[in-house]
Amino acid sequence: MTGFLGGAYLWVKAFHIVFVIYWMAGLFLLPRYLVHHQEALGSPQAADWARREAMLRRMILTPSLVVVWALGLMLAVNLGLLDGQPGLGWLHGKLLLVVALSGYHGWAVGYSKKLARGQGAISSRHLRMLNEVPALAAVLIVVLAVVKPF
Repeated sequence: MTGFLGGAYLWVKAFHIVFVIYWMAGLFLLPRYLVHHQEALGSPQAADWARREAMLRRMILTPSLVVVWALGLMLAVNLGLLDGQPGLGWLHGKLLLVVALSGYHGWAVGYSKKLARGQGAISSRHLRMLNEVPALAAVLIVVLAVVKPF
């Protein structure tokens, strides 16, 4: 792949994928923590869940999100996103899904902080359903990045 990354393109792409895996692992784990935290509200275990969630956010989720975005934008610019290159509809779709997934990340982090204050407002059943959002997004993003249907 040519572009401003030159020979570093494959290295940037490899590390982008590695940090996507880290980010997705955190996004699969945090909602499950939220379910347990929600069910533990009012008990001594609630503080343990709040501590686990904070550590997950600090050590995996937030750093991975930042690196994924930085490397992903470098890759997108290298492909010609800012130059109006034709045939990048798949990339626009992927970016839209990544923005939505980032919004989900923000919601989950915000809800985690709300639970830490003892203010859970969503049912455990609803939280379990929301648990599936990252998996669905991951499937769609991978299909767009690999198949490039448009």
